[in-house]
Amino acid sequence: MSEWLVLAVAMALVCALVLAFTALRHRRVAEDEDTSETPDVIEYMTMMVGVVYAIVLGLAIAGVWEARGAAEDSVRREAQSLYEVTQRADVYPAPVRDRIRGEVDAYVSHTVAVDWPLLTSGRGASAEGADLLGKLRSDVTHQSPANELQAQAYQPLLDHIAAADDARHSRMQADESTLPGVVWFGLLVGGLVTVGLIFTLQIRRSGRELLLAGLFSALIVFLLFMVWSFDAPYGREGIDSAAPFQDLFPKVALAAAQH
Repeated sequence: MSEWLVLAVAMALVCALVLAFTALRHRRVAEDEDTSETPDVIEYMTMMVGVVYAIVLGLAIAGVWEARGAAEDSVRREAQSLYEVTQRADVYPAPVRDRIRGEVDAYVSHTVAVDWPLLTSGRGASAEGADLLGKLRSDVTHQSPANELQAQAYQPLLDHIAAADDARHSRMQADESTLPGVVWFGLLVGGLVTVGLIFTLQIRRSGRELLLAGLFSALIVFLLFMVWSFDAPYGREGIDSAAPFQDLFPKVALAAAQH
């Protein structure tokens, strides 16, 4: 089921529950109950709960947004470093150059075709990627420079491989949920309490009040959905987050995605 379909169903369900509960409460209200005014203390408590929840929700959104940005930066650094390796290998003889580029392509293909489905499903990257990158590092390390131009490219090649390895470790560490379970518990309970406080304000069945209650409930659901969506730094399906590899290695990434 698509994430957007889940969001639409959740928003419609919450709105329907709020409106149905409002109508049911209005039918059962006592005849002598005054619904024209709300005690000041209830208005104050409702406002304070709403403000506190908005702050917590804002911090959660900022946290998952920052974590996703850091994960995307790790992917970009990894892909760019590997691309630099393929370009700087041009100074080596054709057999060596082709071998280095072939090893980079094998690593990229494995990353897109194998690692990314694992990352988006929350199972973590496989160990084979480390072996492929280690083989590339070993081949470059043991390739002695034959001239001045190769000598100048030798150390930058190793530096870019090391940068790719560092970015890979950062990518693997960022595949888990950003928010701990206790924060999710607080967000969900806080959302229920915040929506439930609508009914302490003695809401009536006028079109304007029902519309505002429905929109407010839908907004809470949307914000929680946004936090849930961003809480997976590499997404929850597909390989869209592997865009840097697809941009810099289009042929390899396309072939890997098709398999």
